[in-house]
Amino acid sequence: MRRDADREERNARLLAGVVLAAMLVMLSGIIHLLYHREYAETDTPNDCFAVSAATGETALPKIVCLTFDDGPSKNTRPILEILDKEQVPATFFVCAQDANEKYLPLVADIAAAGHQIALHSATHQYSKIYASTDAFWQDIRTLRQALEPYVDVAAIDWLRFPGGSTNTVSHRYGGNGIMKALKAQAEDKGYHWIDWNVCAEDATASHPDAAQILRNIRRDADGQDTCVVLLHDTKATGQTVKALPDMIAYFREQGYNFCTVAQMDALQCETK
Repeated sequence: MRRDADREERNARLLAGVVLAAMLVMLSGIIHLLYHREYAETDTPNDCFAVSAATGETALPKIVCLTFDDGPSKNTRPILEILDKEQVPATFFVCAQDANEKYLPLVADIAAAGHQIALHSATHQYSKIYASTDAFWQDIRTLRQALEPYVDVAAIDWLRFPGGSTNTVSHRYGGNGIMKALKAQAEDKGYHWIDWNVCAEDATASHPDAAQILRNIRRDADGQDTCVVLLHDTKATGQTVKALPDMIAYFREQGYNFCTVAQMDALQCETK
């Protein structure tokens, strides 16, 4: 009788362990999906790229756009050095926050190296920029003014919404319809906007190392002919710099061609 009781107790513990492991795997999957749902639902930028990406009707080779948000920063120059060495163009969605004010002159270096400058946000504070559509466009005007000494702002017509065009954090401040309204207004004002479909997750609270960043990118890029990669250029993303050479090598090995967001859009439009 005692042996039977012990056996039942061991079986019960084993079953509990299996259930706990399954729950942990499920929780991990849910967290990953929520992250991407909140910040990376991003295969619908406007103009020709949206059409060709949705239909798959394109004769283009495999394309990858490396995009860096939130710079310039202390890591901008190392990023530029790697891009120059590898002869890879990139797109920088820049900010003009207090934290990176002293690095703003690097915007001129980014442009001089042949990379694309695009708009992100002056403050990147969701509660301010998404309080209303007027607040968002005032933030963009402030950003453009901050960039004027370093680059031809009149030529900048691409932007990326902080959090992406489908983010729901904005709803807390400007209501459920604010992103739909901002996308329509952006196009009315002559802006192109774009999100991403490959996320390095290099600006998350987990602070991934270079190896994990590369794994994140390979996971999201798998099976995609057109990749818009979300990376960050801040003082906290030194691991992104470390991962960049291997990232470039991976995309080259997979047969991708590097271009800026504007170049990708032009190529997509040429095939229509």
